[in-house]
Amino acid sequence: MGLEQDLDGLGVTFDHTAVAAPRIRDLLPIYQDLLGGRHLGGGGDSRAAGYRTVQLTYTGGGKVELMEPLAGSDFFDSFFELTRGRGGVHHLNFHVTDMDAAVARLTGKGYRLHGLNTGDPRWREVFLHPKEAHGVLIQLAQSGGDHGGTRVTLDDVLAGQGFDGNGIPSP
Repeated sequence: MGLEQDLDGLGVTFDHTAVAAPRIRDLLPIYQDLLGGRHLGGGGDSRAAGYRTVQLTYTGGGKVELMEPLAGSDFFDSFFELTRGRGGVHHLNFHVTDMDAAVARLTGKGYRLHGLNTGDPRWREVFLHPKEAHGVLIQLAQSGGDHGGTRVTLDDVLAGQGFDGNGIPSP
C-alpha cells in the first residue's frame, strides 16, 4: 500500500519545497529575480534548530522556502556535505489535518520517522526518513493557525529581525 492510501482521510496537501544553501542571498537571484517569487511577509529563525527561512510564492499558488544555517549552527552540516557545500532541495512539505493520526498510521505501518515536534500547537511536525522516500526528506506538518502576528519584510528577515530573529544579519 502506498503512502497516499496510508494517510487517506487526513487531508494531505502539498505546501512547499524547501531549498537550502549557505546563504539565502545566493538563492534570491534565481528564486526571486529570475523566477518571479514574491515574499508576502513572514519568515524568521528557528534558533533552537539553527536555521533561518523565508518563503516565496508564485503565480498559481506554488511556494518555495529558502533556508540557511544560522551562524555557528551545525544543522545543515551533513546536508551540505552530501551536496558538496552547494545545497539544493532539502525537503518537501505536506500538511495534514491530524498529526497524531498521521504519526500513528505511519509508525503502525513501520515507517521510520524522526524529528517529531508536537510541543507548539501553532506548528506540529514530523519527518519521514529519506530512506523511506527514495532519498527525499518529507516533512509532515499540522499548522495551528497564526504564526506570530506582525508581517515582516524580506529585508527584516535577512537582518535577523524576523520571527524569533536572533538579530544577526544573514551573511
